[in-house]
Amino acid sequence: MVALAQGTKAPAFTLRGLDGSSYGLTEVLKGNPVILAAFLKVSCPVCHIAFPYLERLHRSYPSIPIWGISQDDADSTTSFARMFGLTFPMLLDAELETTVAYDLTHVPSMFLINEDRTIGESIVGWVKSDLEKLNIELAKFAGVSTVALFTAADEVPELKPGCVSKRPV
Repeated sequence: MVALAQGTKAPAFTLRGLDGSSYGLTEVLKGNPVILAAFLKVSCPVCHIAFPYLERLHRSYPSIPIWGISQDDADSTTSFARMFGLTFPMLLDAELETTVAYDLTHVPSMFLINEDRTIGESIVGWVKSDLEKLNIELAKFAGVSTVALFTAADEVPELKPGCVSKRPV
């Protein structure tokens, strides 16, 4: 599975959010040490596994911006966000320009992007241990103690390959 690797310079982008606001990577990094950008398509069952845990990260570390970047239209993305109770900004990449810039072949794909726009972490698909590592990194950047991401009641796989990403024709 392909995506930009750790250490690569993250392409700048500006996308419209479901709330009508414009979200620019360069602008958000001026006030934050990192941002987590997570790509999805609403029909991907692996995204259905991952995004509730991204919401847990968002609620645990509210000072770290998390953006969901959807390859679908506004109505489908709104339904997805409501279904999973997502409260972080959901951005629309319906034209797939950002998807192409990040060289995605599969979703979910998550990138922890540092203040200098280098990719600190690159996660493709569902890898539970990678999410646990990301949890520790976000706590470090937020300057707080790590919060448990998974509970004993969570029944999630250790590994699940992602779904094929939408690509322009």
